[in-house]
Amino acid sequence: MLQETTTAATAGGSNAQALQQMSFAHLLQNFDFVGWVVFITLAIMSVLSIYWIVVNFVKNLRLRASSDRVVSTFWETPNAQDAIRFMEEQGRFEPFSKIALDAAQAAAHHQRHEGSRLVESLNRSEFVDRALRQGVTRESSKLEAGLTVLATVGSTAPFVGLLGTVWGIYHALIRISATGQASIDAVAGPVGEALIMTAIGLFVAIPAVLAYNFFTRLNRVTNNKFDTFAHDLHDFFATGSRVGEVAAKR
Repeated sequence: MLQETTTAATAGGSNAQALQQMSFAHLLQNFDFVGWVVFITLAIMSVLSIYWIVVNFVKNLRLRASSDRVVSTFWETPNAQDAIRFMEEQGRFEPFSKIALDAAQAAAHHQRHEGSRLVESLNRSEFVDRALRQGVTRESSKLEAGLTVLATVGSTAPFVGLLGTVWGIYHALIRISATGQASIDAVAGPVGEALIMTAIGLFVAIPAVLAYNFFTRLNRVTNNKFDTFAHDLHDFFATGSRVGEVAAKR
């Protein structure tokens, strides 16, 4: 009876020690060089991912709040000069106003050079269309800022975590061969390291993948709005007819 109690107490203490060896604090205290490289790499990936998730979330939130107001105010303003002045007053990160100003500047530039070789080589419609294409491309590129980082983190973080897992298993095998036993005491530390590295890799990758898909979808909708607005601007600056006037004639 005494022997059984002693054995049970010994087993309980052994299990508690094994659990302690598998903790995150124990992992940090026993990292080797490769372990630190993997852990710091995942930490940097996580920081970059969170940064671009926050930046893109704020950017899209601000864009959704202002885009409809900016576009509708531009078309509803009776005077074209007042509408362009309204666009000039928008913030430097507001994309629709920048596209409209590109078209307005192109139309004004073409008008100032009537009779020159520029006007002979490109008519007003082509010149405005060229400026609009450049403006839409520029603003679309700004929308994609950070998406490459999110895609890279989402696709590589699991493999970086897997490297830590393989390294932990390697340590467990070395411990077994050194001690000659495969008890939980001998392998708890390395196995814990392997499991925690896998979990960290997944925790870093999953939010990045979800955010990438979410922002890609939002950018697709915004790009469609850019194209629609650019077509309306082209009609306006090439023919002088505004969106409401064109719709009324149909």
